[in-house]
Amino acid sequence: MGGRRVPAARRLLARTLDGELPERDRVAAAGAVVAELGADDRLLELVTELACGEGDLEGRARLSYRHVLGFDKLLLVDAGPRHMLRVHLWHAGAGGTGKEDIHNHRCALASHIVRGRLCMELYEAGGAGGIEATRYEESLADGSADWLLTPAGPARLRLSHTGRYAAGSTYALPAHTLHRAWCDTRAPTVTLFLETGAERRRHTDVFTAAGPHAGAVPKQPLDVPGYLAALKGLAELLRSP
Repeated sequence: MGGRRVPAARRLLARTLDGELPERDRVAAAGAVVAELGADDRLLELVTELACGEGDLEGRARLSYRHVLGFDKLLLVDAGPRHMLRVHLWHAGAGGTGKEDIHNHRCALASHIVRGRLCMELYEAGGAGGIEATRYEESLADGSADWLLTPAGPARLRLSHTGRYAAGSTYALPAHTLHRAWCDTRAPTVTLFLETGAERRRHTDVFTAAGPHAGAVPKQPLDVPGYLAALKGLAELLRSP
């Protein structure tokens, strides 16, 4: 008998987010969805169901990977071109590269902090003062999962907001919002992350003050055993006090 949690999550995503919503309403609805799916034991039940081999394992593993910043991006629900529901699992003491570059996304996003804590900064482009950075246009390579980074000239950014998000918190952002987030605790941090919207931007904007980037950044997907092991480890973490 098939599991119930994945179809229930798909129904919630479709019922809440399908249709032609104004971006402001979509962002608010996305935040409400991840808060609902991340509350109480719902995420544990969904992860446990998937760890038992429910659904398209190869497809989800192919879209799951270890990020260079030291966290796992594990796909839970792929709802076609409109919605991608993932867990981001930050490991204690992981050897990532620190804070991510300032960037935006191809579509609206929402994140619910299930365990641990995240910091986030919001930025605005232009204006006097601020920081000098190099802008890149980021896209996906044809025929691979690599990120392509095309230089797009110098830029200046101004910090507009800094926040800390503890377990139980939710934030949601329109696609164009410039931001960066990082885990500032050595305890494992788990976030439920949703990308939503049928209209996807062709590229994202990435800004760095740390020097030039390589033209392509490889993305190594997990294999099925690695994906299942990551889900089982996540389930054990969610069960622990």
